[in-house]
Amino acid sequence: MMVQEQHSLPKSVNQKPKTRTAALAATKSLDFSAWVSDNLVRIVAVVLLVVTVAAVFFLRNAGDTAALLCFEKQAQELERIAYPRVDWSAIAPIADKTSKFANFRTEKWIVVSVLGYPSDTLRRLVKIKGWQVVAVGGSKTPSDWSLKGAIFLSLEEQANLGFRVVDYLPYDSYVRKSVGYLFAIQHGAKKIFDADDRGEVIDDDLGKHFDVELVGEGARQEVLLQYSHDNPNRTVVNPYVHFGQRSVWPRGLPLEKAGEIGHEEFYTQVFGGKQFIQQGISNGLPDVDSVFYFTRKSTLEAFDVRFDEHAPKVALPQGVMVPVNSFNTLYHSPAFWALMLPVSVSTMASDVLRGYWGQRLLWEVGGYVAVYPPTVHRYDRIEAYPFSEEKDLHVNVGRLIDYLVLWRSDKHRLFEKILDLSFAMAEEGFWTETDVKLTAAWLQDLLAVGYQQPRLMSLELGRPRPNIGHGDRKEFVPQKLPSVHLGVEETGTVNYEIANLIRWRKTFGNVVLIMHCNGPVERTALEWRLLYGRIFRSVVILSEKKDVDLVVEEGHLDYAYRYLPKIFEQFSSAEGFLFVQDNTILNYWNLLQADKTKLWITNKVSESWSSVITNGDSSDWLSQQASMVQKVVSTMPAHFQVSYKETSDNDKNLLLCSSEVFYVPQRLISDFVELVSLVGNLEIHQKVAIPMFFVSLDSPQNFDPVLDSMIYKQNPPANSTTLYTAKVPAVHPWSVSSEQDFIKLIRIMAEGDPLLMELV
Repeated sequence: MMVQEQHSLPKSVNQKPKTRTAALAATKSLDFSAWVSDNLVRIVAVVLLVVTVAAVFFLRNAGDTAALLCFEKQAQELERIAYPRVDWSAIAPIADKTSKFANFRTEKWIVVSVLGYPSDTLRRLVKIKGWQVVAVGGSKTPSDWSLKGAIFLSLEEQANLGFRVVDYLPYDSYVRKSVGYLFAIQHGAKKIFDADDRGEVIDDDLGKHFDVELVGEGARQEVLLQYSHDNPNRTVVNPYVHFGQRSVWPRGLPLEKAGEIGHEEFYTQVFGGKQFIQQGISNGLPDVDSVFYFTRKSTLEAFDVRFDEHAPKVALPQGVMVPVNSFNTLYHSPAFWALMLPVSVSTMASDVLRGYWGQRLLWEVGGYVAVYPPTVHRYDRIEAYPFSEEKDLHVNVGRLIDYLVLWRSDKHRLFEKILDLSFAMAEEGFWTETDVKLTAAWLQDLLAVGYQQPRLMSLELGRPRPNIGHGDRKEFVPQKLPSVHLGVEETGTVNYEIANLIRWRKTFGNVVLIMHCNGPVERTALEWRLLYGRIFRSVVILSEKKDVDLVVEEGHLDYAYRYLPKIFEQFSSAEGFLFVQDNTILNYWNLLQADKTKLWITNKVSESWSSVITNGDSSDWLSQQASMVQKVVSTMPAHFQVSYKETSDNDKNLLLCSSEVFYVPQRLISDFVELVSLVGNLEIHQKVAIPMFFVSLDSPQNFDPVLDSMIYKQNPPANSTTLYTAKVPAVHPWSVSSEQDFIKLIRIMAEGDPLLMELV
């Protein structure tokens, strides 16, 4: 049929029109047909766009929620991260055919990135006997950069090496070291010291500090101390405590863990030989975050922190992690795959996220991380990266650690597991799809330069671990070296204050603090975590608007109780849960005597707790609330009803509590959750629901009286500082909406906790 039409078309076109009108009509018809033919693709696109917009408009206005969700889900599926497909058996070798070092081979390499001309530190690095330095340049590196004894890779030379990863690397960042790692592996590397150009190796001898040889004649056949795995809830440690500096914490340690300054009760041991990643400690300016750097001194005097050089190296068991950096770390060949630096996160987060990612995968090959006494000395240049550069650390690192410890993969080869984890981390928002693609390129480049992936080993995580007997316990008491607090060396007074901090942490270390923020979380969320995270197991922040970057969950204050069961489930092993609004300040040092098996609430604070008789008017809000309460009470099991009616036996009586602060012990969590479920979709306000729950759970005479003496005012005085006292358990109201407000609060709270002054 189509053939016939194509043949007949010229005939009709070539026929001469009988009249001028007919000719004009034929011409117009022909022009329109030609226009349609030329613009057919555009016409179809416009029609589809109009139909799509109309469909969305119709679905939204028609209230067809199911259809709209289906439509949006399909759109989201188009945006899903693609899982890279790699044919592992078809990767062609990459040989160095362009550089003048094509035939050079050596086993021990030092990799650094360089921006300026060679530093004095770098000049010393190239003189370390037996080690070859490769310096990786960037867009800011001088074009005439040169240093005798170092192999310099300019941007042009890096591009000519043929590595896939080059396509994903920024031009002006130290993460270009990934090219240097591949170059070293391509040229025979068995050990790679990840360094920078400002850290001087102590005594210019890496072999004196690290275990450079793990097998063979030069290997030290010894047993290492290992952190205890006795506490299954501990997933990360501060290694600086072990080396004598309990009040210093490394970059990448979750801020809520900075207050854990007690040393190990006991250690275990592990056979040496599989410490494939060896993290060194830095004297002078250790690897610290900007929070530490800007809050631990009041002048521009350079840091010169010293660690115990005689403390034994210490290993990490499976399930426990430690921050790992990119300027003082030795990698052995079974862990070379763990050298990849992610590119989609901030530069100050890249090596830390790499370290946690690599540690988790290291367990899959039976390896572990060990931390070593001071190996380098770094000089403080009186400068630090801004807090914003570490955003990916302070926001996500705690959640990342928990995620990694629980992560499992059913893949059967290491590189497949590596790609699997990188993909999973992108889906969870720890980095982006770019790093998934980078991982695939990195692994292919490793195979292309001749790297052999290690075999998988049996994973110990998830299996029952034997109890640690007294004979297996090894003691080591770290020194307590002088540290710096706002430029003042520690004294007995500071030690006393630290002892208090330990006592508070022991009391509330398994209590979860749930804080609802009405203020701007982008200005206060990290500060609240820094303040209370030193004391409580975790600080969960709710706000009217969710903020994924700051790990702030959505929770409307009027119905905040509805969000609590999910948090209870998340921390199922917690001893209890303390709820507080950000307009109420907790003096946690005055909560020590409270019974953590009882309910706490402000039922004896008249300004906070009251009982009103409603008039039964259906248009009255209080009457509406009372009516809904009676509906819930009527569906309660007998024991809840009896308890409730002992306190409120009049149907028109309504209990009200401002509910700025209250505590629920673990033993009553399941009952609390059941009561929340009984409320269902009824719009019972938080101020009504919480007192209803509490008197249903237990008699008020059994509540712990700890909050009875709190300061509570309906309206703040003109000078808020006159309201505060450190001698009560809590103070209300108090407004914190900016960093300046937080600093003001910290200074006034330091009356009860002097160590808080280190935060401002």
